[in-house]
Amino acid sequence: MADRFAGFDWAGVESEVDAFGCARLPGLLTSEECAALAGLYDEEARFRSRVVMSRHGFGRGEYQYFAYPLPPPVEALRTGLYPRLAPVANRWNAAMGLPAAYPETHAEYLARCRAAGQSRPTPLLLKYETGDYNCLHQDLYGEHVFPLQVAVLLSAPERDFTGGEFVLTEQRPRMQSRAEVVPLAQGDGVVFAVHHRPVAGTRGTYRVNLRHGVSRLRSGRRFTLGVIFHDAA
Repeated sequence: MADRFAGFDWAGVESEVDAFGCARLPGLLTSEECAALAGLYDEEARFRSRVVMSRHGFGRGEYQYFAYPLPPPVEALRTGLYPRLAPVANRWNAAMGLPAAYPETHAEYLARCRAAGQSRPTPLLLKYETGDYNCLHQDLYGEHVFPLQVAVLLSAPERDFTGGEFVLTEQRPRMQSRAEVVPLAQGDGVVFAVHHRPVAGTRGTYRVNLRHGVSRLRSGRRFTLGVIFHDAA
């Protein structure tokens, strides 16, 4: 997987994330890795909790948070992608006047989370069936929030499901909200802003607020892996 990470145009990813709040990572996982991860959904011992979205007004569908230790591919994504994204996170916080400075390694960052009482793992598997959707939201779990996260589509569009597009919305001050729909193939990842990002304006840099979700599934079943870098309180 390290070779896969090295093959991405990270300067291009950074530029796209800066401009639009998100960027694709095509072929982040193989089809075999996708099938293996989706197949874990029914193994209860792998997870610490299960959420049925309709019970909480989150939408329709369900998801489960992995327990520690994480499956090796999920751990590899977390530890391998974090060093690529931490410089962007530091630059964003500096531009927005926020104090958080992110360390070089994910292990150091998790130690900071644990010291603040955030020790529950946040990577998750999401399952959608026909008619399901995920309302626009932000994944904030405590004081420490890493400003970027990654979602990986584990199912194949048009074969396993139809509909169910990844959607990102951005709300700028005194402007109408902007929507971004990111087309993904099986194994593709999308890196995107968790909460807000800096945008240069005529009077300096300001923060824009972002939310993400999934549109209604028209047919079939869709599995997604969510890779969140901060742990939960």
